[in-house]
Amino acid sequence: MDLGLRDKVALVAAASKGLGRAVAHELAAEGARVVICARGGEALKAARDDIARLTRGDVRAVVADVSTIEGIEALTDDVLHAYGRVDILVNNAGGPPSGPFEQHPWDEWEKAVHLTLRSAVELTRRMLPGMRERKWGRVINITSIAVKQPVDGLILSNSIRAAVTGWARTLATEVARDGVTVNNVLPGYTRTDRVDQLNTARAASEGVTLDEIQRRIESQIPMRRLGEPREFGAMVAFLSSERASYITAQSIPVDGGWIRSLL
Repeated sequence: MDLGLRDKVALVAAASKGLGRAVAHELAAEGARVVICARGGEALKAARDDIARLTRGDVRAVVADVSTIEGIEALTDDVLHAYGRVDILVNNAGGPPSGPFEQHPWDEWEKAVHLTLRSAVELTRRMLPGMRERKWGRVINITSIAVKQPVDGLILSNSIRAAVTGWARTLATEVARDGVTVNNVLPGYTRTDRVDQLNTARAASEGVTLDEIQRRIESQIPMRRLGEPREFGAMVAFLSSERASYITAQSIPVDGGWIRSLL
């Protein structure tokens, strides 16, 4: 299937590893010109080199912290100077810390807001006018299954990713007539460093082995396994495509059936 992404310009935040990297790889493989960012320069360069080698694609790396306005401005200035536009914006950021309500003072909530909500809002604010002017654009937010079925111990993520969902759903209606779609993709338990870290912390807090936590999680997933990042990346690539031009305002899980709700 030709997704119609050749020579589209895609900006993927937090893409040195995990889901962001998988998304960048899929978009580059489809012929998009991809800009990736992350805070760590060494890991980012390694990701860029690897994606470019495997896909033979045009991949650009920009060191930037999207939890800060300075980082967002530096990133967006760079990509606009290099390519003149962004057609596909994939909002992504590392997850907030885990733990119960009493463990998080307000400054932790504020950091989580900047990381998860403000980064998506401000990156979109910078890229959206050009999309609307050209009458074509894709805004895709990587959120979490927690927005449909909250996950115990993730009060920051449960709360703030829900805010991203409300913002995105409202924005989708505002820009639909301009050929811009806005969707959220909800990763379930996927084989990433983030999931490994959460499982390790949970095992320590419960006094059980990591294997026990992993077995427990897999037993809750109808497919009885964790997802692979490339499976998630494929969904984002499709939503980025010409073929997905009539899909907007949706929150789509990629979770192996973990969410039990009807909608």
